[in-house]
Amino acid sequence: MSSDPRELSTPRLRLRPLVRADAPALALLRDDPEVALHQSWEHYSEADALALIRQVADGVPGTPGQWFQWAIEHRGDTRLLGDCGLKTCDDPRLGEIGYTLGLAHQGHGYASEAVRALLDHAFEVLGMHRISASIDVDNHASIALCERLGLRREAHHRRSVWFKNRWCDDIIYAVLRDEWPTPPSH
Repeated sequence: MSSDPRELSTPRLRLRPLVRADAPALALLRDDPEVALHQSWEHYSEADALALIRQVADGVPGTPGQWFQWAIEHRGDTRLLGDCGLKTCDDPRLGEIGYTLGLAHQGHGYASEAVRALLDHAFEVLGMHRISASIDVDNHASIALCERLGLRREAHHRRSVWFKNRWCDDIIYAVLRDEWPTPPSH
């Protein structure tokens, strides 16, 4: 078990900081056209992955104005399933989440488990007040994930985001600390 305080774990998953060795697998997962469909990128190269890893390498979750990105892997298996991130806003009581899961790993509850761990950490350890997610209106799987976890649909902004060469709708989901279930004690 790692002594890195940035590491999170669930019954099936380990969330740990991204490292340079993740670049090939991260690029492969993120470059899949079906995975990239609702993300901000069209193509994702190993150079893109390395740039992201360098950008977040020394990060600490909860640093105002910065994203912190975790690799998602199955416990006991170092295979990268995807990644998830938490942006701490300038007001450190507010955050935004994002997540990407490889196509082969979708539909097994991994995203729900990883995002639940991320939200638990944001509320219980970082003391955040509100966490939101900005979702492409056509990303039905991500909308379902937020609803499954108990996030509330707060807004539907029509044609508010210039996304992949067209104006797109943006859905905002959020949850407040006092709405989030307290995790069971271990």
